[in-house]
Amino acid sequence: MQHLSTLNDLHTSDAWVTIGSFDGVHLGHQSIIRNMVAGAHVKNALAIVITFHPHPAVFLRNIKEAYYLTSPDERAELLATYGVDAVITLPFNRSLADQTAHDFISLLVESTQLKQLWVGYDFALGRGRQGTVAILSDLGSEFGYHLHAFQPVEFDGHIISSSQIRQWVASGEMQKAANWLGRWYTVSGKVIHGDGRGQHIGIPTANLQIWPDKRLPEPGVYAAWTWVGERRYPSVLNLGYRPTFEKEMTTPRLEVHILDYSSDLYDQQVRLEIVKKIRPEQRFDSIDLLLTQIHLDIQSAREVLSNVP
Repeated sequence: MQHLSTLNDLHTSDAWVTIGSFDGVHLGHQSIIRNMVAGAHVKNALAIVITFHPHPAVFLRNIKEAYYLTSPDERAELLATYGVDAVITLPFNRSLADQTAHDFISLLVESTQLKQLWVGYDFALGRGRQGTVAILSDLGSEFGYHLHAFQPVEFDGHIISSSQIRQWVASGEMQKAANWLGRWYTVSGKVIHGDGRGQHIGIPTANLQIWPDKRLPEPGVYAAWTWVGERRYPSVLNLGYRPTFEKEMTTPRLEVHILDYSSDLYDQQVRLEIVKKIRPEQRFDSIDLLLTQIHLDIQSAREVLSNVP
């Protein structure tokens, strides 16, 4: 699969295209992608996803908080698993925001020889969101493509949305987020050197350097799977401000104690699947009390992970 950053890099003779933010690549997104890919490949056409970074909402609303369920590379990797032939992640800037729907579609048709355009039922494109589903359908008559507006996907009577998943992740409701994502929420990062306290007290931890714009759960202790290469290990994840040791930490630290693993991980990339919050973060008056709780956390994590699909 190709991951590109401009329409100029892709020239095809027959393409089916979908456009959207696709943050999280949740079950609703997956439904659009699966159906579009299947139809395109039957017709020997390329299945192409056009998406954006930063997210239009982040750019237009000047959002400063960590927002994303997936980085651009994570999103492209997920889309590839559903058979997409190319992902084009366009830089969303003022020039693109001010472009009319007609001008954007004209460029898209020129670059891809667009035959079908697949969008969500409430999709809108172009300056002032003028390119509604109705307008895009009319443009299809002008440019020679067919518009397919996909109906929303529901779970337990609620329309699946990235915004709701972000709220659940932020509040540590990992099972609810997983239900709509179709997988556990993941955080990836490089293992970096910490202060060595975990090793000193006999509970070694891997400190992760993660993408700063990644949405993280609220501070607490979580049961998680840690993927090292192609193998996964049960783990206890501590996310927060380490109140037992620190007084003025302003940036949350993510450190994971990987059970049944003892090799050096420094500078390696690992991936965490966050399964369940075990308890809130708390301050302990002594190292002994902290150690007692950590061993209870390890037991809780093993029980959680042995009883999930």
